Amino acid sequence: MPDTAANQAEYPQPSNQKPGCGFPVVAFVAVFCLATGALLALSMGKWFLHDLSLFYFVRDAFVFGDILLADRGFCSYAELALMKQRGVDSVLRLHQRRKPDFRRGRILGLEDHVVTWTKPARRPRGLREADYRRLPDSLKVREVRYQVAVKGFRTREVTLATTLLNADIYFAEALAELYFLRWDVELDFRHLKITMQMDVLRCKKPAMVRKEIWAHLLAYNLIRSVMWEAAKHGSARARQLSVKGTMQHVLSFRETPALGELDDLPLKLVGRQIVPYRPDRIEPRVRKRRSKNYRLMTRPRAELKAALCG
Repeated sequence: MPDTAANQAEYPQPSNQKPGCGFPVVAFVAVFCLATGALLALSMGKWFLHDLSLFYFVRDAFVFGDILLADRGFCSYAELALMKQRGVDSVLRLHQRRKPDFRRGRILGLEDHVVTWTKPARRPRGLREADYRRLPDSLKVREVRYQVAVKGFRTREVTLATTLLNADIYFAEALAELYFLRWDVELDFRHLKITMQMDVLRCKKPAMVRKEIWAHLLAYNLIRSVMWEAAKHGSARARQLSVKGTMQHVLSFRETPALGELDDLPLKLVGRQIVPYRPDRIEPRVRKRRSKNYRLMTRPRAELKAALCG
């Protein structure tokens, strides 16, 4: 966001940037619907806050029967236990500090077992005292490890932690397939920040910055609702449709009155914007477009101007 004193006070720039040379940054944690891509809840804060600290404010988005699907940053005893108390199960990648031993516990299959996690002796930093007191003394957790054999993928081995303990209903292969779909949330964030141009904000005051973000989120959910309606009229699922293509059609019809038999025309056009299914697609992590041939700003602008004038 713009480098103003008000924005810096509310959302300070990263500590590795020199004063006057960086930009205020806001961090946020969002909850998305896996089936539709709709954004259900969001919390914002300073860039240095851990995801779990912000997750506290969106926990109410989960209701009985839901499944929390997230990466290893959310894999903690507290979150699994608090979600379970809500009637919400979890499928998370095991945190790197936990080292599973598949020789122990109740063996369900090859590298698949149920073990008992115990409540931490000290309250984890960022966890509120009331939540810590609510935690049970122990929790049954299923750990599953599987191999990723796709060439080009950085991760070769994944270990999951889940409260879905029944191996006769929740097969290890199904859990692996479910976690593979977690990548959809990365695409949802990309659509928010890049497709909808929310990566660089324009407002100069924190209150207006928050309004700007919520306006983007409102527009994002509008696009997702159009995709959902188009999927109901066609043969494709909502997740198979193109967000960019839907945006273009919505913008092209925004000033066109819907008349009679043309009412369903936008939805039919959106329903044709099907993205090919490419589950093992890989791309090199490079940029083709070259940056401008200017040096980086390493001193505040006022000092640079003074040097030019001197």
